[in-house]
Amino acid sequence: MAKLILSCLLLIGLVATAQEPNTDAFYKLGPDSLPQDGVPKGKVLGPYVIPSQAYPGTQHTYWVYVPAQYDPTTPASLMIFQDGQAYMNPEGDVRAHNVFDNLIYRREIPVMIGIFINPGRTPEQPEPNPKEWGDRTTNRPTEYNSLDDRYARVIVDELMPVLYKEYNISKDPNDHGIGGASSGAIAAFTVAWERPNHFRKVLSIVGSFTNIRGGHMYSEIVAKSEKKPIRIFMQDGRNDNRGQRRDGYDEKWDWFAQNVKLMKALTAKGYDVNYSWGIGKHGQKQGGAMVPEMMRWLWRDAPVSTDVNDKVERSFRSPKAN
Repeated sequence: MAKLILSCLLLIGLVATAQEPNTDAFYKLGPDSLPQDGVPKGKVLGPYVIPSQAYPGTQHTYWVYVPAQYDPTTPASLMIFQDGQAYMNPEGDVRAHNVFDNLIYRREIPVMIGIFINPGRTPEQPEPNPKEWGDRTTNRPTEYNSLDDRYARVIVDELMPVLYKEYNISKDPNDHGIGGASSGAIAAFTVAWERPNHFRKVLSIVGSFTNIRGGHMYSEIVAKSEKKPIRIFMQDGRNDNRGQRRDGYDEKWDWFAQNVKLMKALTAKGYDVNYSWGIGKHGQKQGGAMVPEMMRWLWRDAPVSTDVNDKVERSFRSPKAN
């Protein structure tokens, strides 16, 4: 009888597990995130390493995407992704290099340099990878989740001067975007918040605006602070981490609730904000599929010609001739 009861309980558990829906199942990459025949491919160069003064003893690895249409005589826009290894992963949930290729070719975003930067680490620590983004092995928790200007210093004071030396990048902060997922998203927002004269476009996927290191306070900080010239596209899912902790529910640890709360604070303050709430989990399935549209929206006011005789404007953007 005991064996029969145990077998029944195991069967019930298996059935319950089998019936639990996968709320990420319908979020799949579209054609704008995949290689397309005839589309010129940019180059991903690197890895490169820069030492950090903001976090002494650490270094940051990064890669540079250079579009086929890049012209050194013309200033290019800039987009930086935190957790760079995940965003450039050819089998990952974003594949941002393909998005760059496709959208630049069709003139849906400007010609831009893309940067994929990993969280800082000591020389002895391993590089983050698709299975371990660095929360247990690098400086990621401190850099990405802290509400101070140290990580902004990494991007603006340590990385940007190197990029300006190598590439003709626009100095206009409206031409600079920064994004990420989870802790990488709050890090991106913090960079723009601390340095709006350098970055004004933010892409946020399942942003960790929670009490990891006080990130849940951003909604109140936004409400009490003078409005800054920041544009942001936020995404999260109703099945993100929802604040169910050992001692009960804690709203400060509810990713979805805090994303909605921040969106409302930004909207009330008059920020240029867009958002999409799906049914996904904590990850990049929904947000990754949305990256092409997020990029279009962030750069929707890029210069455009309405001259009916402008054949260049109506054509694909060709690679720069050598």
